[in-house]
Amino acid sequence: MKAFGFLSFGHYGPVPGSRVRTAGDMLRQTIELAEGADEIGVNGAYVRVHHFARQAASPIPLLTAMAARTKRIEVGTGVIDMRYENPLYFAEEAAALDLIADGRVALGVSRGSPETALRGYEAFGYTGSEDPRGSDIAREKFELFLRAIDGEPLVASDPQMAPPGRLAIEPRSPGLRDRIWWGAGSRPTAEETGRKGLNLMSSTLLTEATGEPFHVLQREQIDRFRAAYREAGHTGTPRASVSRSVFPIVSEQDEMYFGVRGRDGQDQIGIIDGLRSTFGKTYADTPERLVEQLRADEAVMSADTLMLTIPNTLGPEYNLHILESFAKHVAPALGWKPNTEGPVAGEAISPV
Repeated sequence: MKAFGFLSFGHYGPVPGSRVRTAGDMLRQTIELAEGADEIGVNGAYVRVHHFARQAASPIPLLTAMAARTKRIEVGTGVIDMRYENPLYFAEEAAALDLIADGRVALGVSRGSPETALRGYEAFGYTGSEDPRGSDIAREKFELFLRAIDGEPLVASDPQMAPPGRLAIEPRSPGLRDRIWWGAGSRPTAEETGRKGLNLMSSTLLTEATGEPFHVLQREQIDRFRAAYREAGHTGTPRASVSRSVFPIVSEQDEMYFGVRGRDGQDQIGIIDGLRSTFGKTYADTPERLVEQLRADEAVMSADTLMLTIPNTLGPEYNLHILESFAKHVAPALGWKPNTEGPVAGEAISPV
């Protein structure tokens, strides 16, 4: 583990105990949290994306504001649901964001997680999927998005307005493809991500339940991703991230929120999208014990980036306390390098 960031689910609503009552609260507090995290050396500020729910839904304006108000931290998503996206407009937005952020971007995309809406992407105008989960249109649109950000001419010019030929989208940001991640929930999907030469954003769950611990399954997923990347002939430093709920208990308030429940954390087995799946456990303990536990987590130690899922409804002040506690008392023992030491690089992959 070289880097860590926060992953906010962007919840808001007028519920007891929440410090995030409205969408405006959520947006402004996420920007505030990114600013504070940037100052203490945190490497990344990432947001989840969900539609038809009281959560963050349209991430590009939020990420742009975060990038404009920070200096070193990278901003990104975990993940954008391609079923809901216009791939060419998304390519334009992503390029503009990348230019504003000066390359401090980690855009995670995928087919998306289960939504509260039934085939909600069809209400956005994206029909024709033959897959009940919409995986086919998500992948088709993602391929077009990649072609667009790579600068491929995609549309014929109007001879009355431009010289004959074909046109690419504008703006374009050099190297943006190197900052695109695919959110993978299985080992085969991780291998496909490696073959495409992308970065791997390993999901908060795996759609597999073999009896092996979650962290072992996830480390195998990362291994397969890097092997597929190499076998496809790619060279470079592809990145791999994992997400965990980690709470250093250094105060009475920490103990009240997470102490008893967190110390009893275990992997969970459940059904998602009709598939038997493994969900990772929550880590909550003293910093010394967290260091031991996380060093034993094979996926955390194999990935270059750890995303800490945060309880955003507790407000930016408390969440900055979580991040600062992790930065001071846990992360250095795991190999962390703060954002003042430059951009994060993945594991170098040499040719076969």
